[in-house]
Amino acid sequence: MKKIIKSLFFLSILNFTILLADAAMAADPAPPPPGSHGASGNQDPVGAPIDGGLGLLVILAGSAGYGSYKLYKAKKAEKEKEENPEDLMS
Repeated sequence: MKKIIKSLFFLSILNFTILLADAAMAADPAPPPPGSHGASGNQDPVGAPIDGGLGLLVILAGSAGYGSYKLYKAKKAEKEKEENPEDLMS
């Protein structure tokens, strides 16, 4: 019974999130600013990416390094337990 309730709760949260994202994407775009806003004629302003994804790359590399370190520590501790079973008795 708990498994069914958990899955229904998860599905309802997922459904709510998808509906909320749909509503956000369906909104009308903002009107253009009045006047020529610095461009010749009424052109859309051209945007540029702020960092080009370098920050995401740094975060992913750091996360992979941290995960590898934790995995190394876990494997090392498991190996030490297998080599020294008498330590578990005391």
